[in-house]
Amino acid sequence: MTTLDARFEQALTDVKALAEKPGNMTLLRLYALYKQATEGDAHGDKPGFADIVGKYKYDAWASLKGTERDRAKELYIELVESLKSGAVS
Repeated sequence: MTTLDARFEQALTDVKALAEKPGNMTLLRLYALYKQATEGDAHGDKPGFADIVGKYKYDAWASLKGTERDRAKELYIELVESLKSGAVS
């Protein structure tokens, strides 16, 4: 496991232990960065109109198209660190 992978795994643990639940937009960003880091570019069919949450999640993930997996991990780690310090909610 690389140092980046270890830091990413730690961020995955840390995000679950946050004192406050992040806002919806931050949760979407975390979701999208996680998906990009673990699966790469968005794939599959975009959810339909009836699945509003699924549509927003898919759109957030698709907005990261072309972002390298390691870069997505770095961005995820940075976001979790800012949440831990209270800089973002």
